[in-house]
This record gives sequence, C-alpha cells and structure tokens, in this order.
Amino acid sequence: MENFSTCEISDALIKLGSPHGGHLPDIYCVSPPLALSSLPEKGSDVEGIRVEGPAYTVKMVPFHDQVAPKPEIHFVDGVKEDSIVVIDAPLSVKSAVWGGLMSFGARARGAKGVVISGRCRDVLEHREAGLPIFARGTSTLGQRPFTRPSEIEVPLTISSPSLTSVASTQSEEWPAVTINPGDWIVADLDGVVVIPRDQMEAVRELCRKGREVDERCKRDIIAGLGVAESFKKHRGK
Repeated sequence: MENFSTCEISDALIKLGSPHGGHLPDIYCVSPPLALSSLPEKGSDVEGIRVEGPAYTVKMVPFHDQVAPKPEIHFVDGVKEDSIVVIDAPLSVKSAVWGGLMSFGARARGAKGVVISGRCRDVLEHREAGLPIFARGTSTLGQRPFTRPSEIEVPLTISSPSLTSVASTQSEEWPAVTINPGDWIVADLDGVVVIPRDQMEAVRELCRKGREVDERCKRDIIAGLGVAESFKKHRGK
C-alpha cells in the first residue's frame, strides 16, 4: 500500500462507505514494546514499525469446546510466506493464544507479523525472533486449559470487548470487522486496519489524493495560514 499509514487507509475506507474504517480497536504493538506514555525517538526501531500483507486467519475457541472442529495441522505450520497471521480469540479469555516458539515457527515460514484479537506472552522471545506482534495485551498464561485452535483460513468477525461492553448500554454497538483470508492487513504505531481485497485499488487511489491534500494543508499551516483557513482552502470545509 505504498507506505500509506493506517490512518490514511481508514479515512479512505470511510469514504468508501465502511462503518468502521477497517480499524481493529484496542490492538496495538506489544513487541517491540512501546511505552504508551511516551513517543518513540526519531529513527528508532520502534518508530519505524510497519507491516503489511495478506491475512492468514486462525479462529480460537474455548479449550473444552467439543463441537467446534479441530485443524488437521498445527496452525503455525500452515502459515504462508509474506502473510500476516490474524488470530481471533474468545472475548472473555485472559490467557495468551500466541507464545515465543510460535513466533520462531511463523518467522521460519516467512510471516511478516502477527495480529491478535486477544493476548500473547513471551514478549522477549518475539523480539528475539524479530517478528512484530500486535495484540490487545499480554498474559503469563498459555493456551491450555483455556483455548485451542479450531479453524484455519476462515472468515473472522472481530469485535472489541471494551467497546462491546460500553455499547451494550447504548442504542448502537460499534460495528464488528470481518476479515477474510487474503484480505490486506496493515499495522503500524497507530493501530491495525484490514482492507477487503476488492477495495485495494480504490483505497490506494483515495490515499494518494488524501495525502496530496494533507501535504498542502500542512504546508500552509506551518506557514501560519491557520488550520481552519487551510482546511477550507484545500479540503473545502
């Protein structure tokens, strides 16, 4: 996606009618770790974190679920080269669904990164493996006896536990995001977005136009024109 940021991509998806802009709420980079109270130094390894690629999807279920299917292979062994592993864990689970050895395995198969709607553990091992991990948080607990993999390369519907609980008292819930195998994932310091495969070119074109407009706004704002006047001049509002 020509190094367009997740923010630029979300703006483009909103213009195309997406209710959520492709954004996966509450998922952030946990390895390399980033202190949320401070910004990374210019030029540091953390500052440059950005991964993108097609989604390799994994659905997790509660460990004692006797109905959900079981994969024929270990889900890490099925990882595709240049893919982003996307894992959906049950919302209420506080244990990790991804550990250090899994990062070494995924890295050996050419994965570019991992996005987890859930938790990971063994943060230092992920750093050693050199694999960026984006998750809702960390845990000291492993999968057993809490979760197990169920299906690989199936559509995932990802909601945010915090937003869902808040929305339960409101008239509208924050819309869930559906990720199909092969949809394009982009993750950076601002968060994670998913682009449907059939919207890739439209998103790319809108991002180009949006960046050109923002650069003109930025130039005039720095020159002292003012935010409101710059927006009116270049954005028409």
